[in-house]
Amino acid sequence: MGNNIVQIQPVTRDNWEQALQISLHEHQTHLVPSVMEGLAYAYIKPWDEAFDPFVLELKGQVFGFFYLSYTPESADNYWIGGFQLDRSFQGQGMGKRALRAVIDFIKKEHPLCRVISLTVERDNVTAQRLYTSMSFVSENKTNSDDEVIYRLQVN
Repeated sequence: MGNNIVQIQPVTRDNWEQALQISLHEHQTHLVPSVMEGLAYAYIKPWDEAFDPFVLELKGQVFGFFYLSYTPESADNYWIGGFQLDRSFQGQGMGKRALRAVIDFIKKEHPLCRVISLTVERDNVTAQRLYTSMSFVSENKTNSDDEVIYRLQVN
């Protein structure tokens, strides 16, 4: 594996403490569930679905987190949540690289997946820009928390 490849690993007893070290800028903390909340969801499974938490690593260092909430074997019920990068990795184009890795990972692990969805807070313009740059399309619909739903068609 190249040194500069974004690796995706399940959260395990070996890396969960590193995952909890991920820190955001102060103004970002309300925009995304914390890693701790993401791990709680994984344990509780509040949405009646499979729920897998992952870390993003670069050169063996954990720098990001996301979870995948999904209906196994479905075509269109795959939701990326809690996607966040440590603030020391932000603003360097890493969001795009990390998201590309996440999308490729989902396609590989879930070959039946045709649609990947996520939600974004209305005022999180930076994230909205990132997602649209990666071909996610806003449905101009919101969920019960008034977050905007974005979807990506994959093949």
